Amino acid sequence: MGLKEEFEKYAEKAKTLPESTSNENRLILYGLYKQATVGPVNTSRPGMLNMKDRAKWDAWKAVEGKSADEAMGDYITKVKQLMEEAGMAI
Repeated sequence: MGLKEEFEKYAEKAKTLPESTSNENRLILYGLYKQATVGPVNTSRPGMLNMKDRAKWDAWKAVEGKSADEAMGDYITKVKQLMEEAGMAI
């Protein structure tokens, strides 16, 4: 299985993570996903009052230097780690 196929498989598995998954971990996954699928941040930072979108933008900006393959690999690793912590089958 290629990296892209494995990434897509774990992107689906990420949707099944328990609601107890912390916002911090969800933001890490969001940033890695966007970096892997879109590339570097291509929008301006949301305003102060839009805290949710601002946090998502910051998470994406934090991984801006990673290549798509590197972001995919990190995303897969993070999903596996979170599934393991939640006692889910990988």
